Amino acid sequence: MPTIKPERVLGDLYKLRTFGTYKTGVHRPTLSAEDVAARQWFVERMAEAGLDAAIDGIGNVLGKSRAPGRKILSGSHLESQNHAGWLDGPLGMVYALEAARALREDPGCGDTGVDVIAFVDEEGHFGTFLGSRSFIGEVTEADIDAAKDRSRGTPMREALAAAGYAGRSRFKIDPKRYVGFFEAHIEQGRALETARLKIGVVTGMVGLWNYRITADGQQNHAGTTMMWERRDAGMAIVRLITAIERRFAELKAERTVWTFGSVRFEPGEPSIVPGRAHALLQFRDADPAVLERFEAVLFELVAEADRAGPCRVTVKNSRRSPPAPMDARFQQAIETSAARHAPGLALRMPSSAVHDAQIVAQVIPAAMMFVPSIGGISHHWDENTSDEDIVLGAQVFADAIAGVLRG
Repeated sequence: MPTIKPERVLGDLYKLRTFGTYKTGVHRPTLSAEDVAARQWFVERMAEAGLDAAIDGIGNVLGKSRAPGRKILSGSHLESQNHAGWLDGPLGMVYALEAARALREDPGCGDTGVDVIAFVDEEGHFGTFLGSRSFIGEVTEADIDAAKDRSRGTPMREALAAAGYAGRSRFKIDPKRYVGFFEAHIEQGRALETARLKIGVVTGMVGLWNYRITADGQQNHAGTTMMWERRDAGMAIVRLITAIERRFAELKAERTVWTFGSVRFEPGEPSIVPGRAHALLQFRDADPAVLERFEAVLFELVAEADRAGPCRVTVKNSRRSPPAPMDARFQQAIETSAARHAPGLALRMPSSAVHDAQIVAQVIPAAMMFVPSIGGISHHWDENTSDEDIVLGAQVFADAIAGVLRG
């Protein structure tokens, strides 16, 4: 059984926290100066662990084990959401690196090894899982050409050039090299904390579908345009959102969630009737049938609003991440390891958030493990997990990987 070193795990996590420190969290957007520095630092840590490490042409960081035998691929991401938490992504990266180190240092692990990967842009600053999708061969050069930072508008090509990654080839997975993929993450919810449990054994990840709804009306003077003659795009969107909320509440399954993350009127002035309005909608569920049912109802309601007028209303799908079950044997390995190190404190549970593991699961078996989030907070600088839970999770994770490789 490999033995992790707590001071090494915590030291690496606290060091990563210094790249883009913001209040008690970090601000480390994809390919920002802080993110590029963190990637370079992680390459150096990989090399110190005996891995052959490099950064590719899209920003993925890969450290390859020199062990001749069976290998697990493990990792997560290094960038953060804007002004967010310090563990979302880095925890999985340090767990992967520590598993690689612990297996290498344990004579009982023989010729097995762990490759460690940091996928670029899991947080979606430039696109949708661009790093992991590139790794499995789904991202074209045209996709990179078209990508722009959602906050700053910087083209991805420009950001890659500034980072020094332009002209490099991109890594691509060799499925024959790997037994499978393991990722660890903070839960980003309160299920473990509420039940006073320590380890989440993820059974699968939800599908996540995004839509952009647009209403086109007539911009006009708010004082001289009578109510009966208005083509108010803002009101058209508000009425539609109300109808969608009502119907979705009737159709939802136990864990279905939906969010209107943005509603915007143009030009957005108090004395002008909005001529155009946009709403961004996202819904999630682990059952493809539920997702399809929600989409059908959405399209139906948009069509009804368009027919009723007085505004033109359209909808466009902008993201469609499919649900992804995690490998049953890997789930058992995590559960067995948890029983050894935290008996009675593990829970099988779905992930309501999306992660790189569901992309990699399209080509090799995959696993996901959670540790508790204090207060269930994530994507905010108050995000945190106790040192005790971090260390316990690292040991469970490394032992689970070793168990799979031994098997």
